[in-house]
Amino acid sequence: MKIAYLTGEYPRATDTFIQREVAALRELGFDIRTASIRRTGPEHIVGPEQAAEQARTFAVLPATLNLGTLARAKLRALRHPARFLGALRLAWRTAPKGLRGRAYNLIYFCEALVLARWMQDAGITHLHNHIAKASCTVAMLASHLSGMPYSFTLHGPDDLAEPAHWRLDEKIARAAFVACISDYARAQAMLHSARAHWDRLHVIHCGVDPARYDRPRPARGARLLFVGRLAAVKGVPVLFQAMALARPQRPDLTLTLIGDGPERAALTKEAQALGLAPFVSFAGYRDQTAVAAALADHDVLVLPSFAEGVPVVLMEAMAARLPVVATGVAGVPELVQDGVSGHLVPPGNPDLLAAAILSALDAPAAMGEAGRARVITGFDSRAEAQRLATLFRSVGPGHPRPPVRP
Repeated sequence: MKIAYLTGEYPRATDTFIQREVAALRELGFDIRTASIRRTGPEHIVGPEQAAEQARTFAVLPATLNLGTLARAKLRALRHPARFLGALRLAWRTAPKGLRGRAYNLIYFCEALVLARWMQDAGITHLHNHIAKASCTVAMLASHLSGMPYSFTLHGPDDLAEPAHWRLDEKIARAAFVACISDYARAQAMLHSARAHWDRLHVIHCGVDPARYDRPRPARGARLLFVGRLAAVKGVPVLFQAMALARPQRPDLTLTLIGDGPERAALTKEAQALGLAPFVSFAGYRDQTAVAAALADHDVLVLPSFAEGVPVVLMEAMAARLPVVATGVAGVPELVQDGVSGHLVPPGNPDLLAAAILSALDAPAAMGEAGRARVITGFDSRAEAQRLATLFRSVGPGHPRPPVRP
């Protein structure tokens, strides 16, 4: 099979799990051609591996802005006028209300024209999209234009925040299958789709390579680590408050933040206001190798998010035998078992977060081992790619539907 992989921006430092999935499918013999709506900015490309992946990824929007390319794509599509008009009607019918929504969907239609032509020229047989927002609209329209089947991976929380706006019901109805990253995501997809379409909703976890994180660990200390985008949804101010509460009991407590984002300047000021500046380090984006090294050099991974899917960084930390402290939102409890492989706390509560951090610093080695075992059995990227491969191979008439968890 020759499969096109589409998402809004690829590759990107914050979405390395997609890159791992692509690599694992290629190892299984699939010919994967990657496409990205936008060309990722250099600040989000970390390391030579991502730079090489970006170089061979087709950028849809820049190609669409080339009027000659767009005109040739339109002429190609008009060879099948029924498909062309059907896709145009679909774009109009599924557009969000108002002139702005209509305008955006017409842009997505133009992008779909260019994507469909690129796929046909490349000999693509199936289109798969990650994240069910704008890029999935493009995928749905390109599928209609080209006659190729498409599927998508449903994440969260962004995918699920506005299901009516993004017409999740229509996307599910037209997809060959939907890979939901958790049982929670699948339940939300069931809530927003017709009963007749539930059998195409499957659970495929995002995954990591456990071997990458199997490293010797130094003597225990009080080094906290956060890895993620510095954005409001991640709840970093609550982590700062919890750290201030915990430091009287653990004056050796430090925190490293790996990642960047729109909240960095405000968080720097907040750390200073709380007197934490000498103990907090902003490391910026790091590649996968550097993140693995950081996990080996710290003692607890903390993720105080207000909303999540199933965070890959928790998988990475657990694979590194690191106790984790996280908020029990969405699919997180499907990965972290409270008191066994880590600690779960309600979001937005610095007192409980501080208590959980102090407990994790004294956690027995068994907690780290339990976390690694959980990742190996349920979140290994190669095993998850094999499950996804089962879904790709099931597309087409005469193939029985795989089970919910292939």
